Amino acid sequence: MKKNITILILFISIFSCTKKDDSSSETKTLYFPPISGSTWETISASELNWNEAEIEPLLNYLEDKNTKSFIILYNGRIVIEKYFGDHSVSKPWYWASAGKTLTSIMTGIAEEKGLLNINNKVSNYLGTGWTSAPIAKENLITCKHLLTMTSGLDDSLGDNVDTTNLQYLADAGERWAYHNVYVKLQAVIEVTSQQSYSTFFNTNLRDNIGMTGTWLQNGDFSVYYSTARSMARFGLLALNNGTWNNTKIINETFFLNSINTSQNINKAYGYLWWLNGKSSYHLPQSQFEFQGKLIPNAPDDIYAALGKNDQKICVTK
Repeated sequence: MKKNITILILFISIFSCTKKDDSSSETKTLYFPPISGSTWETISASELNWNEAEIEPLLNYLEDKNTKSFIILYNGRIVIEKYFGDHSVSKPWYWASAGKTLTSIMTGIAEEKGLLNINNKVSNYLGTGWTSAPIAKENLITCKHLLTMTSGLDDSLGDNVDTTNLQYLADAGERWAYHNVYVKLQAVIEVTSQQSYSTFFNTNLRDNIGMTGTWLQNGDFSVYYSTARSMARFGLLALNNGTWNNTKIINETFFLNSINTSQNINKAYGYLWWLNGKSSYHLPQSQFEFQGKLIPNAPDDIYAALGKNDQKICVTK
């Protein structure tokens, strides 16, 4: 795949496509679908001079892997949109941990509104005693540590984020571990905005880019459910660095920071985004440092929202 293909991938393990020539200047213009309604411009693989012989094998592979929905956008226009089994364009599905990136965006929006500062300690907003760590250690944990998975809290105790389950293991910033404690950022937003997280989310993100969907409690998790097209809208926002058409949704500096290495332990992790093209990476539930790229056969500049059971948004420019 040549560097200048822009793609968005949803609900898939692997993608392969080739491009023979550059597209026209018209198709290079970034397109945003209307906020309401089902209108969404399309562009064919043949117009883009893509290798059409690879499309059917790709779709067969997706079906074999029990994929529910799959969308490729090129500069915002739909190139491929396919639903499998009883899934459909109007049927919602869970984002799983791909929804962590939604919390990242909302944290940046809240910071720009003056509701929080990611460099401030979490206890400034939630009060002391929100963890079971010694107060001196708890006070080391900033909102940025939650964004970067470096809180130092023990990730081996499960996903419940009640106070008794948030125990000290290392000083904040000294250890990277994939941990559900990031959801405390949602609690910070609720406290500082004086409204529910879902209301803040709907008002400041969902409704402004035409998404549908809702947050639902699933065990220890608050999980976002939406249609694949809503997921695609969020990916398109991410492609344009946090601006929808001409409307700024999130501060661009914050967003660019979020899709770059955020700490020196796991180079493939930003602010709840996964990053390709780095020299090494860590994986959830592991302290082992793997050498090489997170996704070896993919473009180096991909940034991704990744969730359980292959819920994915991959963006490359």
